[in-house]
Amino acid sequence: MLMDYLTVQSAYHPVVIPGHNRWTCFSKLTGIPQLWTLDESGDPRLVMETEDRILNVKYAPQGNRAVIGMDHHGNEKQQLYIMHLVNPSTSLEVRTGSLVPLVQSLEHFHHIGGWSPDGRLLSYSSNRRNPAFFDIDIIDVDSRETRTLFQYDGNCVPLSWVDQDHLLIRIQETNLDNGIYLLDIHSDQQIRLGSDSSLARYESILTADQGRSGYVLTDAGEEALYIAKFDWDQPQHLHKLLAIPGWDIEEIALTADQTTLAFTVNQDGISKLGLLRPDTGEREMIEVLPEGVVDSLSWLNDYELIFALRSPVMPGDIWQYNRLNKELVRLTRIGHSDTVGSYWKQPQLHRYDSFDELSVPYFLYDQQSVPDGEKSAVIYVHGGPEGQTKAEYHPVMQYLVHQGFVVAAPNVRGSSGYGRTYIQLDDARKRMDSVQDLAWLVKALIRDHGVHPRKIGIMGRSYGGFMVLAAITHYPKLWAAGVDIVGISNLKTLLQNTGAWRRRLREYEYGSLAEHSDFFDEIAPLHHTANITAPLLVFHGRNDTRVPVSEAEQLVDDMKKRQQQVELIVFEDEGHQTERLENHITMHRKTVEFFNNHLR
Repeated sequence: MLMDYLTVQSAYHPVVIPGHNRWTCFSKLTGIPQLWTLDESGDPRLVMETEDRILNVKYAPQGNRAVIGMDHHGNEKQQLYIMHLVNPSTSLEVRTGSLVPLVQSLEHFHHIGGWSPDGRLLSYSSNRRNPAFFDIDIIDVDSRETRTLFQYDGNCVPLSWVDQDHLLIRIQETNLDNGIYLLDIHSDQQIRLGSDSSLARYESILTADQGRSGYVLTDAGEEALYIAKFDWDQPQHLHKLLAIPGWDIEEIALTADQTTLAFTVNQDGISKLGLLRPDTGEREMIEVLPEGVVDSLSWLNDYELIFALRSPVMPGDIWQYNRLNKELVRLTRIGHSDTVGSYWKQPQLHRYDSFDELSVPYFLYDQQSVPDGEKSAVIYVHGGPEGQTKAEYHPVMQYLVHQGFVVAAPNVRGSSGYGRTYIQLDDARKRMDSVQDLAWLVKALIRDHGVHPRKIGIMGRSYGGFMVLAAITHYPKLWAAGVDIVGISNLKTLLQNTGAWRRRLREYEYGSLAEHSDFFDEIAPLHHTANITAPLLVFHGRNDTRVPVSEAEQLVDDMKKRQQQVELIVFEDEGHQTERLENHITMHRKTVEFFNNHLR
């Protein structure tokens, strides 16, 4: 039955093809992320099969071609290709032999910006000049003539074109905050959006009024992201259109006639979808939407909105809402299962008070049929650390619940979605406060949900893997088993060995090598392996450019020298994510077996 849980697929990230009332989406139906569309009968059809995963697609304004980005074996070093389309309005075929390399440098990263309005130029950024710096280039797709527009000693990406002569670019200033600039491609002149004297987040920027104004999500001067309108004649002034007290507005999309903004609100990890008329402020919430997470908003035309929707009981599909007749339609049915779908459970949202009375939210899959005091539990910790566990499908969580485990997924301090103050509560020397949150969650599970104190395991991915290792080394008596997926065993060695392009931004979160090395040594799980009493299972990708595989190897080597119970599995064809279906199955099958062996 586990295989049925693990092989359930999803559809996600729909992208509209301009001018053709058609869209594509991503799915792993072939085993890795590829582009899909629907055939005449409404069934999913592969647009084009590629050897490696497709990370991104941007269609030209004329809808006759696209640029796609692919990496190799999960290394995230995206290379760009041109794909020519045939009959995009009807059958949507790819011209034979049309996948042509456009921007190639296998040792470097490339980020797609967008197409110029005439469909001739493409903007992108790359770190060819220096591994730590991203510069912005444009390429004439037909002649292949390339020109560097903007050099920046840091992380910089192009977003979109405003008109044939201007680009929007984003400069990442801290791990959270960024600046958005209007860049003249001829003079290199830049105009900054918002205040230049204070840091803020700027996301989901849209242009309007022929590029003279626009809309953006920002938290400038506030705790949470809100919708603001701006005018390039006075770019420092942001007019607040809509704020939802306490919650981030996460995404916006504007109709072509510029009369309606679609938006999503992240309310405790659950999305609310709404429509806003910017001219009047009139707002409408879409109440017919199933509870879950909504993203990738795109208007197919002025009245039909398409988006991706997923929930704990819906792995993910593409949906459409008609704002005229209020009709909601599920366009794909990839994210379902006839064999195990009826077993999927909705978690309940709870909160507990941590050591300093901070209220911490968590999703809980309880086991009402198991007597109190006898329940086994697994705590799942998200990555980031500025991530957030949301109301989404997770195959291993669902299978563990089916097997009789209680599963808790907390959003400890440092998580996104709860305001700027909350997200910064674990920065630098406050790092271990978030680990202490996990210890207090254990108390809540025992006290409030009848979990046996010696039957509690913990698992996490990426930074969540660090949290696993920190928990089992600093609070060893609480845990009966741990699973670390691409986790960090020492923040110092991570910062020394991670990609140069990430180091400066990660130091805003973790602390710097110059000022916090003593603290890194003090808290590093690698330096406290003698405390570990729980068996540990470790997974990593050989090609991980974010958290090098050395983070896993150094920890496991030390534990083996101490003859502690540990196993390391390295996937040679993966990076930071586990994308290939066969590896996904191996990892989760081992995880379930591991918890069954040690938490019963």
